[in-house]
Formats: sequence, C-alpha cells, structure tokens
Amino acid sequence: MTGVRDVDAQKFIDAYAAFLKRQGKLPVPGWVDTVKTGSNRELPPQSMDWYYIRAASVARHVYLRKSVGVGRLRKYHGGTKNRGSRPSHHVDASGSVDRKVMQSLEKIGVLEEGPNGGRRISQQGQRDLDRIAQTTVEQEEEEEEDDE
Repeated sequence: MTGVRDVDAQKFIDAYAAFLKRQGKLPVPGWVDTVKTGSNRELPPQSMDWYYIRAASVARHVYLRKSVGVGRLRKYHGGTKNRGSRPSHHVDASGSVDRKVMQSLEKIGVLEEGPNGGRRISQQGQRDLDRIAQTTVEQEEEEEEDDE
C-alpha cells in the first residue's frame, strides 16, 4: 500500500489540488484574487488555483502529523521579509488564509477537530489522500515505462 509519505511532495500536492478543483466541492472565499498570503509578500499570488494548492499543502501537512493548528501552519507557510538594507527576518504567513483553508477542508470532510485542539485528518480524508498518492505513483511508473 502506497501512502502520502512515499510520494514526492510537489507531485502529490499538484495532483491533490487538481482533484479538489475537479471535484468542485471545496468552498472558495470570494477574496482569493485580491488577498496577500503574508506580510512578507508584495503582491497576491499570480496563479488562479493558489487556494487549491494551499488546501492540498495543508491537507498533506496535517496528514503527516497528529494534530496541527493555525499557528503551526502560519510558521510553515511563512517566509523571509525583505527589510531593505537591514537583515531579513522570518515572518509568519496570514492566519486568516490558513484558517479559512482549514475550515474549507473541514466542511468537505477531509479534516476534523482534534481532541486537544487543532485539526487532524479524518478517516475519509486519509482514504482520499492515500488514493491520490496511489494514482500519483502509478502515473510516475507509467511515465518511466514510456521513457524507456
């Protein structure tokens, strides 16, 4: 059985984001085309599918850990802030974006509230992510056979 840990992170996130978009059940807020994802960013994301990619990244992150809260995701999705001639520092990402992504994933049944706070992966979510990981591995194997 192939799990999420066995698949390259970027390939899995792209595949799961495409699945979420194709499925059409993920509630997407109206502000996704204008919001910045953190105070270290100068512009909003250029990709129209960035919300699905962030949702896939959050789902994978929660899958690999027992329980994850918004604060942990803010640190994970944060980055360095360009402070001009002063040294750069790490800045956490927007909490609102990560909170809304977690709420959207919770509405479609991928995440559930953990017993000690935070969110954890639900049984249905684990099944979905494992299935996407399996199809991603199969696609990689087919591409390798085609190359030979």
